[in-house]
Amino acid sequence: MTDNPAAHWIEPARKLPVYGSFDVVVVGGGPAGIAASWSAAKHGAKVLLIERYGFLGGMGTAGGVTNFAGLYGIRKGQMQQVVHGVVDEIFDRLTALDGLNDPQDGMQGRIRVRSYDMSAYKCAADQMLRDVGVEILFHAWAAQVHVEAGHLKALFVETKSGRQTVLAKSYIDCSGDADVAAFAGVPFEVGDGQGSGLYPTTMFRIAHVDAQAALPAVGEFQAINVLMKNAQFQKPGHYQFPREGAILRPQKNPTEWRANVTQIAQPNGMAMDATNARQLSQGELDGRQQVGEFFRFLKNEVPGFAQAQITEIAPQVGIRESRRIQGSYALTGHDIVSCASFTDTIGVNAWPMEMHSQGRIEWRFPEVPVGPQQRLYNQLPWRMLVPHGISNLLVAGRCASMTHEGQSAARVSGACFVMGQAAGTAAAQVPEGDHFSNISVQALQQRLQSDGCYLELE
Repeated sequence: MTDNPAAHWIEPARKLPVYGSFDVVVVGGGPAGIAASWSAAKHGAKVLLIERYGFLGGMGTAGGVTNFAGLYGIRKGQMQQVVHGVVDEIFDRLTALDGLNDPQDGMQGRIRVRSYDMSAYKCAADQMLRDVGVEILFHAWAAQVHVEAGHLKALFVETKSGRQTVLAKSYIDCSGDADVAAFAGVPFEVGDGQGSGLYPTTMFRIAHVDAQAALPAVGEFQAINVLMKNAQFQKPGHYQFPREGAILRPQKNPTEWRANVTQIAQPNGMAMDATNARQLSQGELDGRQQVGEFFRFLKNEVPGFAQAQITEIAPQVGIRESRRIQGSYALTGHDIVSCASFTDTIGVNAWPMEMHSQGRIEWRFPEVPVGPQQRLYNQLPWRMLVPHGISNLLVAGRCASMTHEGQSAARVSGACFVMGQAAGTAAAQVPEGDHFSNISVQALQQRLQSDGCYLELE
């Protein structure tokens, strides 16, 4: 790779082996990809799931997130689970493996998450897909596509066996970066459109924490922030923090904690671009350096962490935002704060706007009057999954059609599960050759409801 735009090398044409032909091919094994492939297979489709790592989970495993967000929202005055369907299957399997924590509230009771054991999640995801007959191709990623007259005819993937061709009636891009859609010529935006975006974070886990001492010291979110702002820690040459505050929470085992504190930027201060190979590589280096610096602060200054050890730095920097496709509808920040409703709802998102801006996190919650019948979450429309220009492609997950502000909320696992389940269910049912924009949304909604999804059609 060179910085000289005039430097190129012509790759000779070659014949590629066909890996296989399927009804539905899903690219990306995060929450959206798990839900999409499982749902398509449950409805009778022959499904291939393509994943670049040797395990599933996306940012929830490779990015070290270790909790499910956006599944719980306030409905009729009560915080309750409002995302159902494939999530319930995952919860059941994680519970059977003793890998799911009790719900954890935060932000003065305005959010609720469920942390999990990462190894249990990997095993549960493997088994639930194998149980419904999904074929999984690990250590592979999308490299290019072939499109004819607005129809995606073939997907080319890089594998340890070399580049291969995958054929399908329908494709679902759950890559997180909209790789398939971008190769296919679907219009997209990157980040905030001004050269920045939601800043990435390198996550890490800490073992041997004295939870009894650490919990009151760290607090819900604020207490650790006070310690970080203390003047003695801000002197030149002492401690350097990439952003204000940290999110430190115990995991299934209370002696093991997850740390969300790093912030990866370009030299100019703007957010790292995850679609730029050079920036992504440098971001991995910067993230681990920041981990070491913050861990030094924890051990020296925060009660309960004196004997702690880093047990894992996530396999990759955690990406919050990169490409977002332009689809039939773009979910907006206004949709989030106004708790928007849509006639083509496929489920709900219960996470607020979480803007990872330079040096800080900015939260923005629903701005509607609170009453006994009020809900404090928004619906997600089918149209945000349908890209412009390609008839047999859907895009689900953080790269679906959203604005920068809307994506700051609907990028989390709850909304991704919703989008993935709707995409997989639709892909299994659409007649070959038909356009996804022409499907019966009402019939899709009925199938989703029969599968246990909560759409709030009432």
